Amino acid sequence: MPPQKHLALLGSTGSIGTQALDVVRANPEAFAVEVLSAQNNAELLIQQAAEFRPNVVVIGNEDRYDAVFSALDPLGIKVYAGLNALSSVVQMDSVDLVLTSMVGYAGLLPTLKAIEAGKSIALANKETLVVAGELVTGLAAQRGVNIYPVDSEHSAIFQCLVGEFHNPIEKVILTASGGPFRGRDREFLKTVTKAQALKHPNWTMGAKITIDSATLMNKGLEVIEAKWLFGLTPEQIDVVVHPQSIVHSLVQFEDGSIKAQLGLPDMRLPIQFALGYPDRLKSDFPRFDFLRYPSLTFEAPDTETFRNLPLAFEALRRGGNAACILNAANEVAVAQFLADRIGFLEISDLLETCLATVPFIPQPTYDDYVQTDAETRRVAEKLVGATRSA
Repeated sequence: MPPQKHLALLGSTGSIGTQALDVVRANPEAFAVEVLSAQNNAELLIQQAAEFRPNVVVIGNEDRYDAVFSALDPLGIKVYAGLNALSSVVQMDSVDLVLTSMVGYAGLLPTLKAIEAGKSIALANKETLVVAGELVTGLAAQRGVNIYPVDSEHSAIFQCLVGEFHNPIEKVILTASGGPFRGRDREFLKTVTKAQALKHPNWTMGAKITIDSATLMNKGLEVIEAKWLFGLTPEQIDVVVHPQSIVHSLVQFEDGSIKAQLGLPDMRLPIQFALGYPDRLKSDFPRFDFLRYPSLTFEAPDTETFRNLPLAFEALRRGGNAACILNAANEVAVAQFLADRIGFLEISDLLETCLATVPFIPQPTYDDYVQTDAETRRVAEKLVGATRSA
């Protein structure tokens, strides 16, 4: 049996984090929890720490530190607060693998620090590669660090490539469910509510990624992530809508052969594959039955109605800090939509305006990414304010 892996789970109270702990709970001989972190959910973080007894817990929101400390200090668990603390603990000698499942841009710095320290990465925070893919993959190559994808689509591609690493990829085909508004026109989308947008047909996920799925921005972010994970050009990445979410993605090789990875829409499977790689750990997850899905269908995405997907391809082709602008604008837009301050279609308008307005930097440094993110958020917030007061 391989040695037990000691894990740092960043974002342990979110959708990916809680499912990762399900995997750990089912495989105590394979995994031990060294670090748990959450941004705001102190109550669940305390419960998790009491069960899994990590060495260290980090609460991002410093206002919640006292509550977490008073609950966990009697258990002998070290408690820290803030992003800088998180960026330090991922470098601890006792950590073997870091699962980054924090939401959004906040995951970038801890991921970079973990890579600098030579830690293997299980990447569920797609924004890290969207914002600074060149920086992250360059540093990983320099440090000899493996990045294992957790997103179901990128996990599918990775699984299709096992045993094929010496064979060039002709193209990859990312599948998309189409979200709750597949087949709807712009007239319908003018009046949709956040309650409608939060009802995903197949997956149970956090609010931000569920809205991204409804706008097809999630697929756009995954296109950019795929470029960096697998060394692809934009022309080597296709997107097809597959409403059943059974075929998670496909790889086409230079001989014309296509490999696909299939399974029920259950995030525990790609999480377990990333944490356990190169071993496939036995699971009791529900099994896929072809006879219950007699028809698997595929169609082209509607890029005229759902403009975020072509905007993502545009940002990818431009390179530089364009994807960083796109991501920051989208984080603001989704938050404003969830706060009922902008309509569904205005999300794309905001992204397009920010891409045209925020200064383009062809070869950004880390500091440039930080400044681009801050400037884009400022511009986006101002645009929302101007729209609301108009």
